[in-house]
Amino acid sequence: MTNFWDERYSEEDYAYGLLPNSYVKIQLDKLPPGNILFPAEGEGRNAVYAAKKGWMVTAFDSSKVAKHKALALSKLNHTTIDYVVSNAEDFTSNIKFEVLVLNYAHFPKGIRRNIHKHLISFLKPKATIIFEAFSKNQLQYSSGGPKDKSMLFSINEIKNEFPNINFKELKEENIQLNEGRYHQGMASVVRFTGELIK
Repeated sequence: MTNFWDERYSEEDYAYGLLPNSYVKIQLDKLPPGNILFPAEGEGRNAVYAAKKGWMVTAFDSSKVAKHKALALSKLNHTTIDYVVSNAEDFTSNIKFEVLVLNYAHFPKGIRRNIHKHLISFLKPKATIIFEAFSKNQLQYSSGGPKDKSMLFSINEIKNEFPNINFKELKEENIQLNEGRYHQGMASVVRFTGELIK
């Protein structure tokens, strides 16, 4: 899978654009800056936006090419982000985070729940989780995402895979994506913002 992402991110342009995801931006703008974690962050558009807003950013991705482009974007924006190359299962940190952002972080169904549990273990009590990913209805659209239905999300799967979350918002909706070359057009997504119950 790393080779796929290395290849995608090797293109000159930023695959999903330079601007942050709109839902992530809206939710981050409501919160006071602290320590924030971006798994599967790709080329850094969300991490760099958070850093510009004063957050202490930790990000990771399995792609070395993604890290290179993310750090270049960070430098261009005069920000600092801590970006490591790691698989989600192997990621580790001594930091406890106030916010976890999962933005189009699609993992295989068999390991996904354990990955979510692992990432949540790095959060402080009452931390915020901001989530957006493609729903199972995305298969009818050509605007991006895995073609494997098991890697897509439903509302019930979210509730099962994030059992200790007080959902402030949880919805499936159709949106118009305009994020670089690979997120273009009508899309079906699941979004939530929630607080960790600990």
